[in-house]
Amino acid sequence: MSTLAALLRRDLARLLPGMRGGGSLLPLLFFLAVAMLYPFAIGPNPTLLAATGGGVIWVAALLAAILPLDRLLASDVEAGFFDQWALRGVSEELLVAVRMVAHWLSFGPFIMLAALPASALVGIDGDKLRTVELGLLAGTPGLAAIGVIIASVTVALKGGGAALSGLLLIPLAVPLLVFGAGSLSTGGEGGLALTGAISLLLVAIAPFAGGAAIRAAREG
Repeated sequence: MSTLAALLRRDLARLLPGMRGGGSLLPLLFFLAVAMLYPFAIGPNPTLLAATGGGVIWVAALLAAILPLDRLLASDVEAGFFDQWALRGVSEELLVAVRMVAHWLSFGPFIMLAALPASALVGIDGDKLRTVELGLLAGTPGLAAIGVIIASVTVALKGGGAALSGLLLIPLAVPLLVFGAGSLSTGGEGGLALTGAISLLLVAIAPFAGGAAIRAAREG
């Protein structure tokens, strides 16, 4: 348990916005920028804003999860971090699972807080705001899992790896976006349940997929 806590503290120090030596506020600022600019792009029609605002928030959350992929795993793999822990008997799957938790903590709760002003900007209020927040709570762990999987798969790639990460991420994230944003128009419960189920499946798969990809990159 002490090993897991030490790993999580280290990962959070690298990824969490505002911590010394940690990640930047770019994902959060990007999320808010999308919400602020969207009403200017489509005009002041409140009905149109309310109908499309949920989708915009989910797309912005996806992009916020993508932004830190280039520093999520690559530097540690190059520095031999995973090799050192493998020699201590700590599996890549466990390390990836801890990194996934840290990745979610670095953007998920902040996105949920930022969704409050963002929802007002795109015309979402009342019960729909509650659905947005519950959807993000259920779905952002899945986005973090997808991010870790893609970062692991592309960790051995150079140059075009970041662009490839984004391209690979889009189809994996489509079910979360469809059911997360769709829950606003279907009453909430069914869409939220499917969002949570897909997210849970991705969270369960990510450590094994990521660990296998890192081992393949090291042995290759």
